[in-house]
Amino acid sequence: MISWLYRSVLLLKVNRSMEYEKGCSSTLALTVCSAAIGGTFQYGYNLAIVNAPTIYIQKFINETSMERWATALDSNQVVLIWTVIVSAFSLGGLFGSLLAGPMAIRFGRKQSLLLNNSFLLVSSLMALSSRSFRSFEMIIISRLLVGVNAGVSMNVQPMYFGESAPKAMRGAVAFSSAVFTAMGILLGQVTSLTELLGSETLWPYLLASNAVPGLLQLFTLPLFPESPRYLLIDRGDREACSRALNRLRGCNVSDSEMEEILEEQKAVGEAQAKSLWELLSDRSLRRQLCVICVASSSMMLCGNDSIYFYASYIFQEAGIPMDKIQYVTIGTGACEFTAAIMCNLLIERLGRRLLLVGGYVLMAGWAVVFTLSLALQDKVVGMPYLSMTCVFAYILSFGMGPAGVTGILPTELFNQMNRPAAYMIAGSMMWLNLFLVGMTFPFIVNSLGQFCFIPFCGVCVISSIFVGLALPETKGKTIAEITAEFEKCTTKGLSNRTTQQDHIQLQESQHIIQQILDD
Repeated sequence: MISWLYRSVLLLKVNRSMEYEKGCSSTLALTVCSAAIGGTFQYGYNLAIVNAPTIYIQKFINETSMERWATALDSNQVVLIWTVIVSAFSLGGLFGSLLAGPMAIRFGRKQSLLLNNSFLLVSSLMALSSRSFRSFEMIIISRLLVGVNAGVSMNVQPMYFGESAPKAMRGAVAFSSAVFTAMGILLGQVTSLTELLGSETLWPYLLASNAVPGLLQLFTLPLFPESPRYLLIDRGDREACSRALNRLRGCNVSDSEMEEILEEQKAVGEAQAKSLWELLSDRSLRRQLCVICVASSSMMLCGNDSIYFYASYIFQEAGIPMDKIQYVTIGTGACEFTAAIMCNLLIERLGRRLLLVGGYVLMAGWAVVFTLSLALQDKVVGMPYLSMTCVFAYILSFGMGPAGVTGILPTELFNQMNRPAAYMIAGSMMWLNLFLVGMTFPFIVNSLGQFCFIPFCGVCVISSIFVGLALPETKGKTIAEITAEFEKCTTKGLSNRTTQQDHIQLQESQHIIQQILDD
């Protein structure tokens, strides 16, 4: 039902934004749904389902210890093993993000997404078997593999969407990755209810339930075309590119769109896709690299995903009764999904820069209000509910900008040869920082208590300032136009630096001449 609703919204935007013949097909919208349901949907789903069975898995860890070594683990040891299970997802994601670039180059965007499901299916099998084999280590490996799946899809899917969408729809189509991430979070939270799969007897089936959307992608995605830009620029197959464009647009492709791709192919020439080290060594792209590194790091360091990893901790701190927390948690997923849909409708009107800066500013404000409400919750009636409202508002603000715009940036700031390596860098920064936050957040809560969101507030403030100063607006611009914007900034910076150096040299020369005259 939700997929049908999103497809309808996307088709409406296509019909309004693209100047194509009447009767355009729904292939683009269906391609988005098929790729995303086994892609970023999995990231959101697996982020959410690990929270509900926390108590049951920790109990399973202790029982396994008793069976093996005839001794119970103390609470700190159980929490440590549980933290490793949670953080294995992030480590797998880091490996997956490094694997995504070579896979996208060698196999193409669509084929990489299909091959990526092999990690998912193995992880599901291990999660399902863990209790039968009395092995919590299998859960760790399962979470590691599902992290690899998420790391690959988080990088390849936005690349696939950005290269398949027309310029007028590039932001909205690429932003759909965030929409499906939020959808995955919401459905994961619903599936995790104790009335469904979140009970003590069914938690292995909950962890293995991610196989369902993976299988759905395996059956549907082969029906849709590969990225047209990949077919022409990487493979040099103009005829296949034309066929893919005609299918995705549902009608004859405009000359301007094909010319734009041919111009990019001409600019690339005989060059091969850059490796990670080659991209890092390219001084002309330093500004773009700084932007995606800061944006990708901020997306995780802002603390939004900590809410899904440790939702129970946050709502306990806010004073919500234990028996109500699982239902309150569903509200967080609903907020992000609603915000992602709204932002998807607004991104081509408001632009990327405004949504990013505005999102972080709002998040910083709500973090301050949340801290104040926690400080006053024992003194003022109703403060726990204000705290809960602040968490929802924080997630809404995140969904309105950083959640989706960040994933679009590597597609828009880098050309075809640089894009896979750029996504490797962006993905690595995201997963490294997600691992850092996942490992440290329980300790931040324990040490700072009611002030646990102050560090995240600082990250949001710094991010909004940096993005506002460093990122030009990319809405409706070609790769060549965006590159020219960055080159203009670089040239201006070099010009100012040269002027300052000339002024200093002139002062030194005048000083030397004055000394000679005095002598």
